[in-house]
Amino acid sequence: MSKKFDLTDKTAIITGGGSGIGRAIAMALADSGATSIILDLNLDGAIAVVEEIQAAGGKAEAHSCNVADHEEVQRVFGDILKGRSLDILINNAGIAHVGNILTTSVEDFDRIYSVNIKGVFNTLKAGVEAMKNSGGSIVNLSSVAAHVGISDRFAYSTSKGAVHAMTLSVAKDCLSYGIRCNSISPGRVHTPFVDGFLAKNYPGNEKEMFETLSKTQPIGRMGKPDEMGSLVLYLCSEEASFITGSDFKIDGGFVTLNT
Repeated sequence: MSKKFDLTDKTAIITGGGSGIGRAIAMALADSGATSIILDLNLDGAIAVVEEIQAAGGKAEAHSCNVADHEEVQRVFGDILKGRSLDILINNAGIAHVGNILTTSVEDFDRIYSVNIKGVFNTLKAGVEAMKNSGGSIVNLSSVAAHVGISDRFAYSTSKGAVHAMTLSVAKDCLSYGIRCNSISPGRVHTPFVDGFLAKNYPGNEKEMFETLSKTQPIGRMGKPDEMGSLVLYLCSEEASFITGSDFKIDGGFVTLNT
């Protein structure tokens, strides 16, 4: 019997794959046979994930890349794709910001824009160029913040709304290239970023705040990175070949059951 979600001999680029959700995605794709190529500003983190994948018998590479730098993205993609095609692109790299319209500075907004919007533009441009002759699958990491109002997330929500719109545009414009483009919109996911956020902003009350944040999802807990990885794996596989231009909320009911 054929193996479900088989990505044998596929080449996948995962931005921000050195930790958290990106790490889980890179591992899920590699576990199904893909070569997971991790792009991350933190090269040490990316290398650690590569070593983890290789220890489990998978194939992976690590490359330092600032997705906000267009020329650097073009160079890194060019170096990676010499002699091979690109089959999968995962736009996961992103940064967060807490603040409303009054407390968000111009510098804050520009910083979010440069990574979360321009960074996705840069990698989409390089990825579509690489895929246009052979097709492929793109998955962008959006957020529930693109779909509902969340307090003190003005710049972040703006950026994820842009990711959602870019997903639709690429899906529409790239049909003739055989490129599928979808997005996922996670709710709160328990990653090292969450632990760091709680330690910084709620010292001594981390456990209580963790429980409070967990209960904002109707299902009663935060998501797990591996759950995000499994959904992305499906969207990149042939089993999802009839899906493009779609967003998948993976949020414990946050959007639909809280409204």
